[in-house]
Amino acid sequence: MYVLHIANKNYSSWSLRPWVLMRTLDIPFEERLTPFPTGSSWDLYRSFSPNGRVPCLSDDDRPVWDSLAIIEYLAERHHGVWPVEARARAWARSAAAEMHSSFTALRNDCPMNCGVRVEPFPMSAALEQDLFRLGDLWNDGLARFAGPFLAGAHFTAVDAFFAPVAFRAQSYGLAFEGAAADYPARLLALPAMRQWYADAIAEPWREPGHEAEVTAAGTITEDFRATA
Repeated sequence: MYVLHIANKNYSSWSLRPWVLMRTLDIPFEERLTPFPTGSSWDLYRSFSPNGRVPCLSDDDRPVWDSLAIIEYLAERHHGVWPVEARARAWARSAAAEMHSSFTALRNDCPMNCGVRVEPFPMSAALEQDLFRLGDLWNDGLARFAGPFLAGAHFTAVDAFFAPVAFRAQSYGLAFEGAAADYPARLLALPAMRQWYADAIAEPWREPGHEAEVTAAGTITEDFRATA
C-alpha cells in the first residue's frame, strides 16, 4: 500500500493536493503525519523525503516527492487522475502546472491556515493580479468543459491543485466573479475536504513561523481550532 507523508493539515497546502485526490478517487493509502517542527524541518523530513519536504509518497519503499510528481506517478497507475479527453487533459495539466509554479503573492499574502478567519490587510497589486488570474482561469475551465469541476464532470488532479485555494478563500474571505464565485464552496463541500478540515481544526499543534505568517496577513477574527 502507498504511504503518504504529510505535515499539519491546518497549514500544509502542498500535502493537501495528493491527499484529497487519493481520498476522492478512492486510491488506498496509509497517512503518516509528521507535524512541522519549530524552525527547519530539513533534518526531520529527510528521514523519509529526499528533498526534506512534504508531501512524499512511498510505494514499496520507493519515494516519490513533490506534489506534481506524485500526481503524475499516480496517473500512470490509476484511472481518473487526469481527464480522459485529450483537450481537457491538456488544459488541466497546464492549469495545474501554473498553480504549481505561480501565484506567489497568494501564497505569501494569504498563507494556508484552515482553522482561522482573517480580515486581511489591504491587498497588494500582486495579490489582486493573482486573484484576477485565478478567477479568469477557473471561469475558462468551467465554461470550456461545462463543469461542475474545472475540466468537466469529474474531480481530477487539476481540482486537487486548487483545493488549497478553497481553504484560503474561506479563511480570508476571497471573492471571485462569474461561475468561479461558487467553485471554492464546491470544493469545500467534498467529503474528503470536509474530513481534512475536521482533522485540521482538531490538531493541537501550533508552529510559530506559520502563526506569524497569518498574523502578518491580517487580523484574526475567529479561531475554530482546538486548544493548543
